[in-house]
Amino acid sequence: MNPATPISSSDQRRALWLSTLAFTVCFAAWTIFSIIGVRIKAELGLSDTQFGLLVGTPILTGSLVRLILGIWADQYGGRLVAFFTMLAAAFATFMLTYAYDYPTFLLAALGIGMAGGVFSVGVAYVSRWFPKEKQGTALGIFGAGNVGAAVTKFLAPLVMVALGWQAVAQIWALALVVMAVVFFILTEDDPELAARRQAGIRPEPLSAMLVPLKNLQVWRFSLYYFFVFGGFVALALWLPHYYTDVYGLSIVAAGWLAAAYSIPGSLFRVLGGTLSDRFGARRVMYWTFAGSVACTFLLSYPATRYVVDGVRGPIEFSIAIGLVPFTVLTFVLGFFMSLGKAAVFKHIPVYYPGRVGAVGGVVGLIGGLGGFVLPIAFGAMNDLVGVWTSCFMLLFLIVATSLAWMHAAILRMEKRAYPELARKDLAEIEGLHPQPAGAPDRPARPVPPAPHGGLSGVPAE
Repeated sequence: MNPATPISSSDQRRALWLSTLAFTVCFAAWTIFSIIGVRIKAELGLSDTQFGLLVGTPILTGSLVRLILGIWADQYGGRLVAFFTMLAAAFATFMLTYAYDYPTFLLAALGIGMAGGVFSVGVAYVSRWFPKEKQGTALGIFGAGNVGAAVTKFLAPLVMVALGWQAVAQIWALALVVMAVVFFILTEDDPELAARRQAGIRPEPLSAMLVPLKNLQVWRFSLYYFFVFGGFVALALWLPHYYTDVYGLSIVAAGWLAAAYSIPGSLFRVLGGTLSDRFGARRVMYWTFAGSVACTFLLSYPATRYVVDGVRGPIEFSIAIGLVPFTVLTFVLGFFMSLGKAAVFKHIPVYYPGRVGAVGGVVGLIGGLGGFVLPIAFGAMNDLVGVWTSCFMLLFLIVATSLAWMHAAILRMEKRAYPELARKDLAEIEGLHPQPAGAPDRPARPVPPAPHGGLSGVPAE
């Protein structure tokens, strides 16, 4: 943010809330197959693997374009890039109604995925309106646009039952067009872009934007986001199918219960940003991974029937997670994932203030790929293993690995920064050395305490 550029609180609020609303509409379109895909699966007679590919294809496109869209947002401004991205996604969503077989549905799904790319654009745009001490909360509010997945789960089943799945695509396309126009008219270019244009400074070349991607730390954050966001999207797409087939619910009831997972996984992202500002993103990531390990472990246990040799003969009983406990556990899992999504993106504007689009783009790309790969993996595991809870077994493995790697990385960074702590198991380094006023975000060693209580002040891996 250019300190010479005056920014009013009304400009900040308008940029934040319109960006959040635009991301909500885009996310609703991005996850449209979570509902209409169930009907299309029945009409085309698709296998679970084919269904997983169908619902995951928009996530693939939305992930792959995040890097280039984020870079364009850094270069040309998020307002313009978001406008054209939403229009492109609206066209693809409308053209979905003309698909007639599996390949044409996949082709349309590729285009719909453009809607997911708005995330990296919004991160770059929103972060430039706020100072560093408020970016965690601001980006948490923006990221709450994930609630668009719940919007689709609440409304799309009703529209589909009444008017058919084609009407869902048409209405969602119209919403994207309206949102694109409203966003472009009511917002302004971010202050950094405005100052750069006023000074006649040309955008930096693509090669300069990609330099931070050489840092292993960026890829470590990407792995975390693979679980907290990719896992969230994958379950948001998979749960309606899970509810209908495992618990025998109607598509309307399944969509509403799946929203009980999507809503906390979206709205509590605001809380995650606030907690990251207050307590530090590292601590929030520990909460996220510990809570997610517990939830996925419980959800992984398959329905099991036991026979025990009793005194009067065999005693048979079964253990299974009922509908209510399952819904509660997915709600809690969505809550912890929401905290983690905000915590990961808390650090990007602090570490890379001039490369938020590029770094946020690659982190979002890897996270989004999780939303593409995991539904396919869920379907393949159903077809090959034949156990419905295998999807949660996979998520448990991913989050346990992420927790172990994060803990090991923090130990290495702290011991490298503070050799006197080498004999300690885990030391909290905040406050060991007071940070002087006006200190840079990435000071030279010896390293002062981490800003915002997170990982930012310790050297990157």
